[in-house]
Amino acid sequence: MARKLLLEHINVPGINTLDVYRQKGGYRAVEKALKTLTPDEVVEEVKKSGLRGRGGAGFPTGMKWSFLAKPEGVARYLVCNADESEPGTFKDRYLMTYIPHALIEGMIVASYALGAKTSYIYVRGEMMPQIRILERAIAEAKAAGFLGKNILGTGYDLELYVQPGGGAYICGEETALLESLEGKRGNPRIKPPFPAIAGLYGCPTVVNNVESIAAVVPIINDGGDEYTKIGIGRSTGTKLISASGNLVKPGVYEIELGLPVEEFIYSDEYCGGIANGKRLKATVAGGSSVPVLPANLTLKLANGEPRLMSYESLSEGGFATGTMMGSGGFIAFDEDQCIVRNTWNFSRFYHHESCGQCSPCREGTGWMEKVLHRIEHGHGKMSDIDLLVDVSRKIEGNTICPLGDAAAWPVASAIRHFRDEFEWHVREPLKSQETNYGIAKYAEPIAKAEVTTDN
Repeated sequence: MARKLLLEHINVPGINTLDVYRQKGGYRAVEKALKTLTPDEVVEEVKKSGLRGRGGAGFPTGMKWSFLAKPEGVARYLVCNADESEPGTFKDRYLMTYIPHALIEGMIVASYALGAKTSYIYVRGEMMPQIRILERAIAEAKAAGFLGKNILGTGYDLELYVQPGGGAYICGEETALLESLEGKRGNPRIKPPFPAIAGLYGCPTVVNNVESIAAVVPIINDGGDEYTKIGIGRSTGTKLISASGNLVKPGVYEIELGLPVEEFIYSDEYCGGIANGKRLKATVAGGSSVPVLPANLTLKLANGEPRLMSYESLSEGGFATGTMMGSGGFIAFDEDQCIVRNTWNFSRFYHHESCGQCSPCREGTGWMEKVLHRIEHGHGKMSDIDLLVDVSRKIEGNTICPLGDAAAWPVASAIRHFRDEFEWHVREPLKSQETNYGIAKYAEPIAKAEVTTDN
């Protein structure tokens, strides 16, 4: 049984309340940090742990904290990015729903380490139940003396607020989030300056993901060195994975980094295999913004070794034969799934969510959606496939924020690994409307619905 750091007590009745959370050791990290450690010592423990950002980029959290500017007399802020909107990703929502005090405790410890007196949790606007849960948890923590003035008699003051977003995916990008938090349109900023220098209201700011902040709690409780004993190489600790798609047991799982992908998919401890006894065709390992991989490259590296659930192993081979950990949104596609249709579906999302600030993204995502729609609906040309590759290359690396890359990578990788399926849609437009391409041959025809009219 894999070790659990974040979800160990997830099934304990009432764990979402302060009393039960404290009975299971909750808020020990706050007491330890505020009473026995200096802010710099907290930062050092997080650096020693090797914790990497759990929101997508995988940048070392402690190093990010150490970049925070500390000018005299200028406020500093910690902002939690809970604007979880990536298709296939729902682990932050799960954590906020069932164990909100883990996030609140992490926010207090992290705010203390950064010298923040005011901190914010920016939550996706559609998550109204989670917003109410967090507000209730904050009220409980404040009543118990963990928030407000002179916390635990240490002289440290902290106010924590929940701010609903407007429902825009682009606000998951940290500078767009800060713009939205300031009451402006959520457009990404040009960097530099980075938020650590000029963030919220022009002040030094750290923006961290929900899971990243919650992971600070076990690190402070047990020590950074102990955290490094879990995981593999530079992928230390545990990771929450949102598993969805054609799986026997979809859901949120906490894994030790370094777990073989094959074990994650097929073992009864995790996803239990592909639903309905079908074969695996492809996966998206880190949410809709990362490259898609065919089944063979999902389970094995190009050299035949097992692929692992780690930052390094998933990206092994670059985008030619690898992918990314991303946000941990693991989507499995079985043999009956149409890659063209799913790629078009992803492209619709990114076209809709583009803020329109950068021309390559604004125009390119629209082009890709229209061309993929044409191919999927039987009106494509062979030249359209190369056009998609060309457009994706012109978007990648040419935008202010990574949304353009996120839109381009799924399209480019789908064509790289499943070009024959795209070509089949062009060659056989009628057949592609009635059957699925399958894995190595045509699948069985899909029965057409009989439409009758009663007189």
